[in-house]
Amino acid sequence: QVQLVESGGGLVQAGGSLRLSCAASGRTFSSYTMAWFRQAPGKEREFVAAISWRGDSTYYADSVKGRFTISRDNAKNTVYLRMNSLKPEDTAVYYCAATLRVVAVTVEGYDYWGQGTQVTVSS
Repeated sequence: QVQLVESGGGLVQAGGSLRLSCAASGRTFSSYTMAWFRQAPGKEREFVAAISWRGDSTYYADSVKGRFTISRDNAKNTVYLRMNSLKPEDTAVYYCAATLRVVAVTVEGYDYWGQGTQVTVSS
């Protein structure tokens, strides 16, 4: 089992940048596929990005491709989401997720979730 704690959210102007971090507990972090999802008010939780357990494969939603970068540091048990050129439509609670299964782009593909961190982008 793994516990996830997100940090790094906040208020930023459109065009700005933020880096989210997700710290994981447990000795087997390097075995987990990791992902970021987000949920805006009144909307369903949606896939943002995912990274394989070795970090050699990454996947992105079309809406963030070219602006967001997911990465991981297995020595620090941490996964990151670098967000550049932020837009007001990126405003949401961002969640970190983990699974021992292969990379997925659906909520159902992940077994462990953090509590989320709020990202607000002002226009």
